[in-house]
Amino acid sequence: MSFENLSLNPQILTNVKFQGYVEPTPIQKKAIPVVLRGRDILAGSQTGTGKTAAFTLPILNLLAEGKPGGHHPKALILTPTRELAAQVAESVEKYSEGLAVRSTVIFGGVGINPQIQRIKKGLDVIIGTPGRLLDLIYQKALDLSKIQYLVLDEADRMLDMGFIHDIRKIINFVPKKRQTLFFSATYSSEIKSLADTLLNKPEMIEVARQNTAAETVDQGFYRVGKGRKRALLTYLIKSGDWHQILVFTKTKHGANRLAVQLDKDGITATAIHGNKSQGARTRALAGFKENKVRVLVATDIAARGLDIDRLPHVVNYELPLVAEDYVHRIGRTGRAGCEGEALSLVAEDEVKLLQNIEKLMKRKIPLKHAKGFSESEKALEHNAKAKSSIKKKQEGSQYSGDQPKAKRNSAKKKAYPWWKKRKQGKKT
Repeated sequence: MSFENLSLNPQILTNVKFQGYVEPTPIQKKAIPVVLRGRDILAGSQTGTGKTAAFTLPILNLLAEGKPGGHHPKALILTPTRELAAQVAESVEKYSEGLAVRSTVIFGGVGINPQIQRIKKGLDVIIGTPGRLLDLIYQKALDLSKIQYLVLDEADRMLDMGFIHDIRKIINFVPKKRQTLFFSATYSSEIKSLADTLLNKPEMIEVARQNTAAETVDQGFYRVGKGRKRALLTYLIKSGDWHQILVFTKTKHGANRLAVQLDKDGITATAIHGNKSQGARTRALAGFKENKVRVLVATDIAARGLDIDRLPHVVNYELPLVAEDYVHRIGRTGRAGCEGEALSLVAEDEVKLLQNIEKLMKRKIPLKHAKGFSESEKALEHNAKAKSSIKKKQEGSQYSGDQPKAKRNSAKKKAYPWWKKRKQGKKT
């Protein structure tokens, strides 16, 4: 099937072709016709499957065929992060080239007045994060009373980030009579509850098993001491001549520290996380996309908000505490049918986290070895025996030389097996 078979506007087809798209992905094949028919959808699709085009293309088509003009926005796309909002907005701009459709992106961390000015000029599509949208609504700078199309992109991530109340508040400002498109990578009870309140007889669309990574991602992990992770990462990057590596850490401080350390190792790196200004985050991402920076060190704020064409490597420098976040992290590579590699550096105290990930994905992740770094099974066994030996010595300290001699002899007599005494007596 080609995009021509999906009954899209000729200008949209031209724009899609210009982007290099040859044929629609499975989620696009299933979702676009349903949206064009005016149905609500509840879609489950793993990251990197082309879901952004699955909802933006038909919405732009419907807007292009509708009545032009109007001051208030007609389509609202909610996203969990600034990066994802910017990514979706960029796609909308590319797909709507040559159409009389106006769009903008709205999120916090930047000045609010320029956003207000853009809204005043009139818009058709708004892509934004919940917090800043509510700020504009409460300031009466944004009117959502004419919204015809509502999209919740990565709804499960929005709930994870605590946006459930903000989402419900925004829904109160949107007309009840509308078309709602609900996208989520996972289906928890909270997600199902939210979907039930927002959707009207939705069509279920699912193109991938829940909590799975794309088959094009080659996964693996290294067992390595916590203090040697940085050295191993540097070794892998240099020995493999890697370029464009997205590295995930658990904390903002850890991301900053690792970026500085990699720079010292002669590997250009920068960090991106919630404490960075929006300008700094935008510059960091741009430098990474343009190959000016070799490594982008990120916290989970970037797990679902980054879209980098043909990103070859994702490294979990530290495993996430929540197993589902692993799937979203490695989903940054192996996108749209391209091959990618996702590696994890696992310290002893992270083994349980790895087991949780394997249980969630219902598959074993292969153990890899790097000369001079990997901990062999014998080494692990030796460590366990050494710990056991130390523990026994500590428990037996009542017989050690730090006690008075008479007390030690008494303790030894009590501990000496009675049957050995008898055996010795027979020999004499």
